[in-house]
Amino acid sequence: MSIEDVLAVAATAWGLVMGLAPTMQIRRMFQTQSSRDVSLGYLGLLTPGFVLWLAYGISIGNGPVMITNTVSLTFMLITIAIAWSFRRREDRASGEPATARPVPVVDPATEPRTVAPPQ
Repeated sequence: MSIEDVLAVAATAWGLVMGLAPTMQIRRMFQTQSSRDVSLGYLGLLTPGFVLWLAYGISIGNGPVMITNTVSLTFMLITIAIAWSFRRREDRASGEPATARPVPVVDPATEPRTVAPPQ
């Protein structure tokens, strides 16, 4: 097996792992029952990239590129849909638009801190 073959297998395998990575964010949203700590803008920015890479893979007939970007796009869209549904539910529960809620301010005097041990 050549180095190119090894790299192709490794890149495809890791591409699939990367495509499944949003499941960690999905799990976190279900644990907290909130999507407030999820940046929909960030997820929305990545989505066109997956579409472009998928289109590129299709245009050159490259199976690994098509498969990994199909998985990535699918899980990204699922993550966005779940985050959006939590946001809509939270907005309905509060009775006010998300932009009208104040941003919590952290008071350093009352927040617990982790202090690095002396070196």
